Amino acid sequence: MQDKINILGVPIDNVTMDEAIMRISQFVASAQTHTVFTPNPEIIMLAKENERLMGILKNASLVVPDGIGVVIASKIQKGSTLKERVAGYDLVQNTMKQAVGKGYKYYFLGSKPEVAKEAAKQMTATYPGLQVVGVRDGYFKPEETLEIIEEINKSKANILLVALGAPKQEVWIDEHKHLLKHVKVLIGVGGSLDVMAGVAKRAPLIFQKAGLEWFYRLIMQPTRITRMMVLPRFMRHIIFCKKQT
Repeated sequence: MQDKINILGVPIDNVTMDEAIMRISQFVASAQTHTVFTPNPEIIMLAKENERLMGILKNASLVVPDGIGVVIASKIQKGSTLKERVAGYDLVQNTMKQAVGKGYKYYFLGSKPEVAKEAAKQMTATYPGLQVVGVRDGYFKPEETLEIIEEINKSKANILLVALGAPKQEVWIDEHKHLLKHVKVLIGVGGSLDVMAGVAKRAPLIFQKAGLEWFYRLIMQPTRITRMMVLPRFMRHIIFCKKQT
C-alpha cells in the first residue's frame, strides 16, 4: 500500500525526490501506462471544484506535491506530513540526468509554437545524449489529435511531457493514454517547457529553498495577483478542515 496523504480530497504520494525518480524508472520498465501529476495549491483548489479533475488525480500512478504550500498544508493537518516538496520541473530534470543510461525517449507536447522545439534544443545541449524524439506545440485543433497520437507512436517515445496547463493537460492525458503504444509515463508539466526553452525563468535558488518561488513570480509578474489569491483561500480551507476533525 503506497503512503498517501489527503490534501482537500487529493491523495498526494508521500515521497522524496529520489523516491519519485525511482518510481518513474520503474514505470518506464513496466508493461503498463502510468500517469504522473504535480499539483500545487491552485490545482488542488481547482480539483475541489472540478469532479473530473479530482477523479483523474485520484486514479493517477504518482501525484507529487509541487508547491511548498501543499507541504505546509500537510503539517497543519493532523496525522502524517509530506516528506518534502517534489517540484515537477526538478523531477523532470532529474529524470533527464538519468535518461541516457535508462533509455528514456521523450516527446514534448504543448506550449506556444516553437517553444517545445527550443526546449528540446536546450535540453539536448544540457544533457548530451538525451533523446527528444518529437515535439508538437499545444495550439492544435481537436480534429488533429489522432494525427498527433500517430506521431507520438511513430516516435517510439516512452515518456510524454504534456504542457497544456491545468486542467486541460490532465484531461488530455486521461482521454488519450490508452491510444499510446510505446509511452509508459505521461507527465503533466504545466509551464515547464517554457522554462526549458528559456522563455520563462525560475526563481533564484534562494527563493526556491525558502519556498518563495510564488512570491518571486508575483514580483516579476504583478498581474498574477488574481491567481495568487487562491493561496490564502487554500490555507483557509486547510485550517477549517482541521477544526472539523
